[in-house]
Amino acid sequence: MDSGNPLGGFLRARREMTDPSRAGQPWSGRRRTPGLRREEVARLSGVSADYYARLEQGREKHPSAQVVHSLAGALGLDPEETAHLHQLARTARGSVRRGGRAPVGPSLLRLMDGWHHTPALVLDRRLDVLAGNRLGRALFATMLDRGETNLVRFTFLDPDARDFYPDWERVARSGLAALRAGGGDLVNDPGLTELVGELSLKSPEFRALWARHDVRGKGHEAKSFHHHEVGELTLTYDSFTVDSAADQQLVVYQAEPGSASGQSLALLATVAADLPASDLVTVPRVGARDPA
Repeated sequence: MDSGNPLGGFLRARREMTDPSRAGQPWSGRRRTPGLRREEVARLSGVSADYYARLEQGREKHPSAQVVHSLAGALGLDPEETAHLHQLARTARGSVRRGGRAPVGPSLLRLMDGWHHTPALVLDRRLDVLAGNRLGRALFATMLDRGETNLVRFTFLDPDARDFYPDWERVARSGLAALRAGGGDLVNDPGLTELVGELSLKSPEFRALWARHDVRGKGHEAKSFHHHEVGELTLTYDSFTVDSAADQQLVVYQAEPGSASGQSLALLATVAADLPASDLVTVPRVGARDPA
């Protein structure tokens, strides 16, 4: 998903985004490239410049956990970025897995169906919507009603996404960071490879943001929506791992009690009441989309 060298791509992107002064490097004249130089990262992490260069170029694929930890410190990575770097290093050493698509359990669907005032979706690690309760499907009707099931593809390729998400750029960055976090060890996964390839071809904005290698999983965040039926909504979401299916996450949205968004969400719930119960969302098979 990154020209066969995700570890090197991540290291290079983080190096180029690291402020030399924050890394304790003295100013030494004009720099031809932004961020740290390769030899500076090598020195800060205690490895040779040649070894570090081979890591970035993909000619060295077996860094030890200690080296990875040192590189994370040199680049000032936060805990989530550090975990992602360790994951990429394990993948480079041959610990490769492909994403599966376990069915959403009927008990989880029944649980979601009982949440009449809380939108809920089940996502996989590619950010495909696998299932949703009535209110969740009503909230994302702009996307789901036209057959789109992937949140990132909708964000970058559907022109209505910029109206649906008033803070489009923040949503776009957050979505790609979550896709990176979720897909770090899905090397050569057909679904993820196809998604990244399609978006790289069709969206210059996707290409620019994907090259940053930002990493941040879905956890807790406020998000604004402009819904075509109820208007403006500001909701916070929380994401939970589904223990019975490790590649799935349950995302639950809430409005602040007593807020205008809460009133709009209650209005949307009356619309959603006519929808079928919590159910699976049909995800197109790999290769089913027209690449043009």
